[in-house]
Amino acid sequence: MSFSASLARGVAPTTPGTLHARTVTADLCAPPRTGLTVRFGRGERPEVDLEVGVDDLRVSRRHGELTYRQGQWWLRNTGRQLVRLPRGRMMHTSTEPIPLTTGYTPLFVRGSGYREHLIELYVADHDDQGPVSRRRAETLRPETWALDDDERLLLVVLGQRYLLYEEDPRPLTYSMAARQLVHLRPDGNWTDRRIEHRIEAVRKRLHGTGFRYQLLHDPSEERRPSDNRLLHNLLKGLVESTTLVPPDLNLMDEAPAGQPYP
Repeated sequence: MSFSASLARGVAPTTPGTLHARTVTADLCAPPRTGLTVRFGRGERPEVDLEVGVDDLRVSRRHGELTYRQGQWWLRNTGRQLVRLPRGRMMHTSTEPIPLTTGYTPLFVRGSGYREHLIELYVADHDDQGPVSRRRAETLRPETWALDDDERLLLVVLGQRYLLYEEDPRPLTYSMAARQLVHLRPDGNWTDRRIEHRIEAVRKRLHGTGFRYQLLHDPSEERRPSDNRLLHNLLKGLVESTTLVPPDLNLMDEAPAGQPYP
């Protein structure tokens, strides 16, 4: 394999269940054989099968492993640092092993400071056709969600820190948003309660539409996420999908002259 390639582009047709793995310095291909374990970390053979973070002492010599059983590859973290999966999911050494889905999965091993070391994984499926060039194909438009004018203004005010792309944004409180909205739309009858109802209506409408993050409480969950967490999910998803974009912040420039925001 050429190290300039990425497994995200796909793999050549092969036996379904075959595991392809790649780091900056190494790559391997493992057949779907029950009991087979692939180990990765800073160490070298025979301690590990796939080297990652070889110059970073925060990466364990044997940081994790992938074992084929029950028709799937199961990932386990055996290192001292966390392993991050897509959608921000973290794995600790105490986390139960999780199965990989077919297709592409990037893993990130936490290292020194802000460093993260990428491990690309690809589990072959029946319909893999190999890397395909799509340079001349039309670009797919992002999937966005319709918002009316009041909803857009409300969400921009609540999510202005997200639209500034702050490192760890949080929504404004309903009371802070209400004070700003009174300046922007004095005739809007904005109150904490009205804002809560409008946000709940948006969450219910977008739930089940393919929205990326959880928007409603799941009755089966023992520990229900807070409403603030669901609002965070809503804002994060709207910004990531480009339903809300930085130019929307201009909506907040319409405040009456001489009345600064609280």
